[in-house]
Amino acid sequence: MARRDDQLTRAMSLLGPLEGRLMKLIWGGRINEPFIVRDVLALTPQLAYTTVMTTLNRLAEKGLLSVTKMGSHQPHKYRANGGVKDFLADSGRAEVDRLVELYGDTALAAFAARLDRMSPATREALKRLRSR
Repeated sequence: MARRDDQLTRAMSLLGPLEGRLMKLIWGGRINEPFIVRDVLALTPQLAYTTVMTTLNRLAEKGLLSVTKMGSHQPHKYRANGGVKDFLADSGRAEVDRLVELYGDTALAAFAARLDRMSPATREALKRLRSR
């Protein structure tokens, strides 16, 4: 369906500017996993240590990263919880849940109407995407 560049653009639109910048580095493989704050700073030297640390912790709170807390004098280690496709799928599911909660059956009827207007090939591609 969507190319990787399209997916990355969509993902970046769902994140804050700094969150997106860091996830682009992580998803792009520019930072080896697991990584620590200093690994990110090596690629973003203009940022403050505390800024990067806070942003990584927020990304962990949002579920994009997992964090392993080491000893009290060792840095936390981070790793991505999935790729761009995973993030978009999770975000899409959450948005659909939000719309259904807000609009109820009206939202489901709108989704059904949209599916009816799609070509059989597109509907089949969506079925494959859903089963992942």
